[in-house]
Amino acid sequence: MTQRILDPEQIQAQDPSAIPRIRLPERGTLFKERAARLRKLADHNPIGGYMRLMAALVDAQQQALDHFDARMPEREAIDHAQRHSMPILPALGGERDPQWREVLRRLADRVEAAGAVTPALANVLDSLRAMSDAQLDAQADALLAQRHAEVSPATAPFIMAALQVVWTDLATRLNTRDVPYVDAPGVCPVCGTPPVASIVRVGGALQGYRFTQCSLCATEHHVVRVKCTNCDSTKGIAYHGIEGGSDAVKAESCDECHTYRKIGYQDKDLDFEPLADDLASLTLDLLMGEAGYRRASANPLLYPEAPAEQ
Repeated sequence: MTQRILDPEQIQAQDPSAIPRIRLPERGTLFKERAARLRKLADHNPIGGYMRLMAALVDAQQQALDHFDARMPEREAIDHAQRHSMPILPALGGERDPQWREVLRRLADRVEAAGAVTPALANVLDSLRAMSDAQLDAQADALLAQRHAEVSPATAPFIMAALQVVWTDLATRLNTRDVPYVDAPGVCPVCGTPPVASIVRVGGALQGYRFTQCSLCATEHHVVRVKCTNCDSTKGIAYHGIEGGSDAVKAESCDECHTYRKIGYQDKDLDFEPLADDLASLTLDLLMGEAGYRRASANPLLYPEAPAEQ
């Protein structure tokens, strides 16, 4: 008798108690909920004004996503990614839908229409509109490759926001069964982009499980707890918080690679949103920097100034 060998996805499908490996983004609510969370966290926050501006940008992302339809990859490309354990919608190395540039221009128009445009913001929006298609593509390439020094910190969040709309649209139309297993730690199996933060969820099959959220397509990927989301090490993991601050967000550090990412706990705050809460906890970033750790990846809504060359 021939023995049938099941792959991990088939085993999970047959086991109702199995941990969900992938959580694809909710198309109708992702950016809407993120914008609401940004506004809530902006109160009494040192960068509250900036967070409200980013909330307006995220509102514009939801409006753009509601009317956007990117080109999906061919079935052959999906099968190839699965066979080779590669991201199914690679942010790097693949063909980018040229519609992203029009999305960017619409985002700029909607942020401007939302009001309260300062002279500095007007200059940023004008500079984006003045860029040629080739210049915008070069900026997108640099951001997706994490060559942040090649992109202005002022324009980077807008460029990344447009790219997020494209990849989130694609991710929402995937079947979780098509998402390959990718061996590289800290890499989204959908697009290959690093996560912004992780979240320990509550409720039903998700109770107590930790998921990293991709900073580009917002796909969530299960990663066991007390494990570095950057290098996969289980050694030297520690958790840091701010005395008197929220218990819902900590910095998870790794002494193997000397990086950290934020981790949030829904049992402490049900409304925790990885990108928004990461942005709102800059004080924790300062403390981690003083302790000798570096961020494993940037927040898509805030890019640091490049260090000056010595």
